[in-house]
Amino acid sequence: MSDLSDLSDLSDLSAVNTVSPVRVASTGSTGAFAIGDTDFLLNGRPFRVLAGAIHYFRVHPDHWADRIHKARLMGLNTIETYVAWNAHSPQRGSFDTAGQLDLAGFLDLIAAEGMYAIVRPGPYICAEWDNGGLPGWLFSDPAVGVRRNEPLYMAAVTEYFEQLLPIVASRQIDRGGPVILVQIENEYGAYGNDKSYLRALVELNRAGGITVPLTTIDQPTDQMLDDGSLPELHKTGSFGSRATERLAVLRRHQNTGPLMCAEFWNGWFDHWGAHHHTTSAEDSARELDDLLATGASVSLYMFTGGTNFGFTNGANDKGVFQPTVTSYDYDAPLSESGEVTAKYLAFREVLAKYGPVPVPAGSAAPSDALPPLPAPAAPAPAFAVDLNDSISLWDALPELADVSAAAVTHLPSMDALGQYTGFALYRSRFAPGSRVLSFAEVRDRAQVFVDGNPVGVLHRDHHDRSISLPAGERLDLFVEDQGRVNYGPRIGEDKGLIGPATLDGTELRGWQVLPLDVDAFVRSGSALFAPRPPRRDVVMHTGPVDLDLDVDLDLSVNLTPTPTPTLTAAPATVVSESLSGPAFARGRFVAEPGVDLFLSTAGWGKGQAWINGFNLGRFWDRGPQTTLYVPGPVLGAENELVILCLHGTESTRASFVARPDLGHTDF
Repeated sequence: MSDLSDLSDLSDLSAVNTVSPVRVASTGSTGAFAIGDTDFLLNGRPFRVLAGAIHYFRVHPDHWADRIHKARLMGLNTIETYVAWNAHSPQRGSFDTAGQLDLAGFLDLIAAEGMYAIVRPGPYICAEWDNGGLPGWLFSDPAVGVRRNEPLYMAAVTEYFEQLLPIVASRQIDRGGPVILVQIENEYGAYGNDKSYLRALVELNRAGGITVPLTTIDQPTDQMLDDGSLPELHKTGSFGSRATERLAVLRRHQNTGPLMCAEFWNGWFDHWGAHHHTTSAEDSARELDDLLATGASVSLYMFTGGTNFGFTNGANDKGVFQPTVTSYDYDAPLSESGEVTAKYLAFREVLAKYGPVPVPAGSAAPSDALPPLPAPAAPAPAFAVDLNDSISLWDALPELADVSAAAVTHLPSMDALGQYTGFALYRSRFAPGSRVLSFAEVRDRAQVFVDGNPVGVLHRDHHDRSISLPAGERLDLFVEDQGRVNYGPRIGEDKGLIGPATLDGTELRGWQVLPLDVDAFVRSGSALFAPRPPRRDVVMHTGPVDLDLDVDLDLSVNLTPTPTPTLTAAPATVVSESLSGPAFARGRFVAEPGVDLFLSTAGWGKGQAWINGFNLGRFWDRGPQTTLYVPGPVLGAENELVILCLHGTESTRASFVARPDLGHTDF
């Protein structure tokens, strides 16, 4: 199998852009796609789906065409994507399709590349995405029963599909578009068995104009396949190994029709505080070869993973809360930043055995030769940026929240105040004297301050619920929603401080809770930022210092030599550049527009970073990742970097580095 050394021999990207595409999907004429007794049928002929997942909402839209193009060059003929309901509808009644949420534009680019599309609209998607794609507002009414045929839930799903399905329906293959399959729900057999719910989703899709075949996906166990589908829906499997065994189980539950692994897991995701997951390119390629040798169709999960920008990462909780990291690289064939990997090359060799691989125009290469690919990217620019302006969270409050908000008697969750992501500040007062402060639960992380002084941190993953308070009067808790659970029974739970709050066992009443809109604050370019003192570097010596002036005397005029002085070392007086958190720090830098960067987060502890108002995502010194990916399209010639540092830092100099660092791969 190929390894990364092969990358040095690849041709320049400009040569690849001259490829004459062998069009497999029509951008104007209509076609037909159906499920036959043994195969998928494209215009009546057997067709093997060779797909790869690209989540449009995890990739900057200016990079969509590049990622789709590279999928075709690897030998794929189809792109698969989820639809993230909560991204499109952060508030009920809204449906945003601008920028990174332009699903129509994404599907049109797939068609322009001559490829097909599979759309998975949920409404639940899992995907290691915040709340599994379900909007936070959906759970504001405790009577709502999600992922079942419950009237309040289905009314919300109907509103969602009424906005979404016209985009998909108008781009189906029988209308000249690329869409050939639409999936119902997502791995439903792992959650429930409400057949009436699945039928209601089928009816909504058909009423919304979806005419292509409908599928379900489940892990290939008897129970999940029984519970997660309907006889009229085409069943597919999700797995990453032992293809023959898994497909045999799938076949027991579906006597006819094409076999398909609709999620071939070729990598995995990471949690904060754990290691970075990777899989061997050779092993993954061998598993893919075994799968394709059975005649089955496949969708690679993922082809390219992308990024959990902003506050979009999900989490797991099977007794211990585990938030997912910002990078969704997934050790996929194409990296988070769109680079060809050893796994890409190995998969390409396998795919070439089962389907056509594009050949550049005018190529005289023998028929069994693989066409050239993009050359590996040069190292990203490496440089430092001084963050010369800063403002504490406390000083920024007038622009972060409505500080005049009335106090409430009992402790509310963030959700109760309409805050479904990010941060909130909880404020109260207590009688003088040290007390033990307790909550029913902390979701997910709370920095505790008394009279403005830090006391400690309550971590959900440590099951922290109590903390001893020093003497004081004013109590502040800076609370972070670290990402909502995306799989299992804890989907949809409220975030924030879960009450009652007690002091020495007695309920603490009277709370002012401020939802903080940090994104809007950063984008505003606030005038509240204050310049920091100019940077000064101080060298500290730990022993005697000799100053030898003789080397300069011959070059001097009218200088009288003097004995070399001996200086006794003493502690240096350092001009502090430290930043006390929580605080925002801001700096400006010049860059080449369109060129990707990697922001090092080493030394910054925990927080959030923005460039030109674009939220790059979370960072945390727990690791594993120690860089944040900066898509080139967010950069201009002149740029602004803002970092929210939750605990402060010893240096306010930020660094961009040449390569991403997603962390250690074992302990």
